[in-house]
Amino acid sequence: MNAIIFGAPGSGKGTYASRLQAKLGLTVIAMGDIFRETVKQETELGKKVKGYVEKGLLVPDDIVIEVLKEHVAKVPEGKGFLLDGFPRTLDQAKVLEKIAKIDVIILLMVPDWIIVERLSTRRICHNCGAVYNTRFLKPKVDMVCDKCGGPLYQRPDDTPEVIKKRIEVYEAQTRPILQFFREGTVPFVVASCDALDTPPEKVVDAIMKDLRELSLA
Repeated sequence: MNAIIFGAPGSGKGTYASRLQAKLGLTVIAMGDIFRETVKQETELGKKVKGYVEKGLLVPDDIVIEVLKEHVAKVPEGKGFLLDGFPRTLDQAKVLEKIAKIDVIILLMVPDWIIVERLSTRRICHNCGAVYNTRFLKPKVDMVCDKCGGPLYQRPDDTPEVIKKRIEVYEAQTRPILQFFREGTVPFVVASCDALDTPPEKVVDAIMKDLRELSLA
């Protein structure tokens, strides 16, 4: 099964993708994580990406598609993938149709106020990438990772001002993609989250139930 998990920045795509990966045995292709790793490596591509990410802007299509093709080619034969963070523009969606067949779209519906609260209080381990939250998922020692002891940091695009800009970009450039897929034959699984403290497992269980009804899980 090839799937896309879709939703605004901060809607929980990464959290749900990792849990669905364990349940479905899919390869997760998380474009945001891939680009952040590219930035760390400080290559020429990394420097270009850094300029867009720090401003809360979308990375240009030609760069994104080049990276996507490379990672789709690495998916083991007979295994499916779960895309997290792609496509983000209508042109990307059209190109994706030529790269791989998509069996289902998992659409996360989360109010803007939850997104701003989640992201502005998010902290990430500099060493292992573990994610914490200063409100409801605090580390045992302030700003120190429970798993590896590494220092925690706030991403430069996790400030309220940049988050609001990211939501605006999402609304303007990404939402029309849903209409594109609705006009095709790809089924949708819609998962809503209306409370800040909704356990991820509850949302994942609902997604799995819908996937089973579509004979995809």
